[in-house]
Amino acid sequence: MRLSGFPGMLVSWTIPLGFNERSRCRRMMKADHTMQFRTLSAHGERSSPKGYNFDVSKAKVQQVASADFPTRWGQFRIHGFTTGTGNGAGKKEEAVALVMGDDLSGSPLVRIHSQCLTGDVFGSLRCDCRQQLEMALSMIAKQGRGVLVYEQQEGRGIGLMAKLQAYALQDSGLDTVEANEKLGFKADHREFQLPVEILKALGIKQVRLLSNNPDKVGALERAGIRVTERVPCEVAPSKYTEDYLKTKEEKLGHLFTKR
Repeated sequence: MRLSGFPGMLVSWTIPLGFNERSRCRRMMKADHTMQFRTLSAHGERSSPKGYNFDVSKAKVQQVASADFPTRWGQFRIHGFTTGTGNGAGKKEEAVALVMGDDLSGSPLVRIHSQCLTGDVFGSLRCDCRQQLEMALSMIAKQGRGVLVYEQQEGRGIGLMAKLQAYALQDSGLDTVEANEKLGFKADHREFQLPVEILKALGIKQVRLLSNNPDKVGALERAGIRVTERVPCEVAPSKYTEDYLKTKEEKLGHLFTKR
């Protein structure tokens, strides 16, 4: 992260393997600082703690469509991408990129947003997804350029039906992480191959990443996309999301400046 009084200086934190230690360190690194994370095992090798997707490997990406896309936030181009074969040889994923502006040089503002039918479409108050989506589009429009990648990773990658089952478990008292694990899933099943390759296909080499999730920062960095700044994407908690956001902070390591 940047140190006050030392412009341009970056500090790379080497964090010992272990969830509690990583979580405490993340809470120290709040606000819109540039962060670099390295998680090492006892033998000095990079390790992937349970419940997180740190590995980003190159996937074959094909752009299949592109069209003008007027929105209430302004004029975008929408690009459709797919990866994998869908014939059993590999997992097929689809995503769209909403692009505003012709010049994506430098460090454009970028949001990688995981699909949330319940929030994005139906306006669920159980999460902050729709508010984050609309905030991202608004901030990109204010900048006059940027990219929003919308990937099909419902429920942090577990799928819609499993997500609804997790909702039922949360109604009985479990938090969002405990519910996923009760169903036999990891806390976060998302993989970031497709969003990374989409950014590369768009010619983007560095970004200002609109996210509260430092794991996403690390994923992009390891895949060769430089994150010059992490821009907070924070939504004020409500009575419905207070516990949810607390769990995201304490168990998923998300960074919040206003809590």
